[in-house]
Amino acid sequence: MRAIWMFLAAIATPLVAPAGAFAEEKETNLTDTTAAAPVADKRPHEMTLHGKTLSDPYHWLKDESYPVIDDKDVLDYVKAENAYFDAAMKPHAELVETLFQEMKGRIKEADSSVPQKDGDWVYWVEYEEGAEYKKWYRKPVAGGEPVLILDEVAMAAGKDYFRLAELSISPNGKLMAYSFDDNGSERFEVHIRNLESGEMLPDVIPGTLSSLIWTAGNDALLYGLANENWRTDNVRLHKLGTPITQDKLLYKEPDIGFGVGIGKTAADNYIVIATGDNETSEVYLLPADNPEAPMQLVSARKKGREYSVDERDGTLYIHTNDEHPNFRVATASIKAPGEWKTLIPGSDHSYITGLSVFRDYFVIEAREEGLDQVDVRKYDAPLTPGRIKFPEATYVAGLGDNPEYHQDKLRLDYESMVTPDTVYDFNIATGELETLKVQEIPSGYDATQYVTERVNLPSRDGKTMIPASLVYKKGTKLDGSAPMHLYAYGSYGYRVPPGFSTTRLSLVDRGMVYAIAHVRGGDDMGRAWYLAGKTTERKNTFNDFIDVAKGLIAKKYTSAGKISVEGRSAGGQVMGVIYNEAPELWGAVLAGVPFVDVINTMVDETLPLTPGEWPEWGNPITDKAAFDYMLSYSPYDNVTAKAYPPMLVSAGLNDPRVTYWEPAKWVAKLRATRTNDATLLLRTNMGAGHAGKSGRWGALREDAEEFAFVLTQLGVEK
Repeated sequence: MRAIWMFLAAIATPLVAPAGAFAEEKETNLTDTTAAAPVADKRPHEMTLHGKTLSDPYHWLKDESYPVIDDKDVLDYVKAENAYFDAAMKPHAELVETLFQEMKGRIKEADSSVPQKDGDWVYWVEYEEGAEYKKWYRKPVAGGEPVLILDEVAMAAGKDYFRLAELSISPNGKLMAYSFDDNGSERFEVHIRNLESGEMLPDVIPGTLSSLIWTAGNDALLYGLANENWRTDNVRLHKLGTPITQDKLLYKEPDIGFGVGIGKTAADNYIVIATGDNETSEVYLLPADNPEAPMQLVSARKKGREYSVDERDGTLYIHTNDEHPNFRVATASIKAPGEWKTLIPGSDHSYITGLSVFRDYFVIEAREEGLDQVDVRKYDAPLTPGRIKFPEATYVAGLGDNPEYHQDKLRLDYESMVTPDTVYDFNIATGELETLKVQEIPSGYDATQYVTERVNLPSRDGKTMIPASLVYKKGTKLDGSAPMHLYAYGSYGYRVPPGFSTTRLSLVDRGMVYAIAHVRGGDDMGRAWYLAGKTTERKNTFNDFIDVAKGLIAKKYTSAGKISVEGRSAGGQVMGVIYNEAPELWGAVLAGVPFVDVINTMVDETLPLTPGEWPEWGNPITDKAAFDYMLSYSPYDNVTAKAYPPMLVSAGLNDPRVTYWEPAKWVAKLRATRTNDATLLLRTNMGAGHAGKSGRWGALREDAEEFAFVLTQLGVEK
């Protein structure tokens, strides 16, 4: 049995600040002209590094007791910003409600996932009518009544935030371990339930940050604790019924930049302990039936080499970039795990993104020219069944929930920018696709009324073409008059898939063109595409985004000043840079939990993610060139006296990934420096983290607020 499902998916009146914390300044373009924008106090603070002294007058917004946030000045300022946000959005409450009801009307309230067999049971999840959260069910394969095994609705009752992180069933199907977070800090607490009796075991493990992996004997659990810097550098063994103080430390990672993960091989024979950063990995194996045995190293870490491992009948299957940036597949004997032989070589044309091992076949997931490919290969006939054919020319496809080692049918997920999410079963014997479920849109949806395109646009280097995926309503005039919403991420090799979204229809149905810029820094066009947007090549990401916008303007999809743009987290950094560099192009900006205070974050190795981020961005502490390069684009450090377009910034007070003070400092500096009075809003979730509000309706209302901001700033007809 494989480990199953992991889900990682206001102040009404202004406050008066204490003297010296912040003042108030009128912004005259708001509908509510009585509202005043908080202006943060400037307090001297300097940092000198590599002979350069940086002034940071808003450093005080970082609560020095973090992750505890109890500084009154800080909290009063953040609350005042929230009050200002509320006042600014109050005149648009009707539009927000209209958008929210539209979005909600496209979601089937009473819904369930497609059931999937795992061992002696069939599992699925359900949403009840009106519910924010899921309920988890199972029933015997042999027949019987459904059994509720986990009720998120009850667990989230009375809480402002709730997130289920991990749910793992023991191999014999009798026990369930799960972990959750109820404040957005991503520090999870583990509980265990006896599924036969319904009783909760006394075993409770707080402070975890990992998968939960059962041993073969059903009597012990492997997990990892978050250390004081919110990093997982360890693997521990908990034997049921024993105090957690007696849990055995199986592995401790010495490199502060590496994080540790836990998994299981497909046949459940081995527990996998994987450690690494953004560019280097190392894997150990433990017998699943004897986790206290000596660990077996597959191959020692080599800087820049990534690999992952699975096992079948004593043979290891290895997915690695050691010989080609687009990865290859190799094999090795479990007796000589470091001796790798190529099974599928790396290719300039095909980027191998994943490898999954099953009893009778293995699956290669790849991307060619930005298009997903799924290849099924039998061990005794490696060219069959072969590549799965999908019904559209442009789509997003990949493996779905496939928990068993032996499966005659392969579960797949499929969608496109005009096709709702579809669940298929692929029959290995016949090669046929069986449609199990198509996302239902209760308010109605006609795919024939929408057009999707993929266009390639020239970058400023004169050599590289940057793809963009577009969707718009049929009949939209492409003469430059249409407004556009342009989205990007562009980091860590993550591709923004050109898939389906019911939420974006609220923009598209109002005549907007929705576009995704597939900028370098993601791996849309292969591994080299990612490498061309990291560390000293990072500016390619920002330049690509601006060049895509200019290219779309040149092709008359939109015009300068009619483009709203959006990015979150590292994508929020993109928003910060393009906000500084090309403000004349944007009509509105959405910057979600934006990583904008680059220098101050990357020199603070006590922050949760910083050491592990150095391979992605560079280490400005030890490398002057990296420091100078980061400083040249860091959004916070490059705010200047100019006219900036309207912007809505969001943050989470408990966010451990992009700390709340980054967006708070950025907004404070912009208010004090800019030369115009365009709407500038900061919305901080006081009881949530990086992902914003939990629950499907809470998150949807935030989307409605953001889209209302975009529509009103662009002057799009409501």
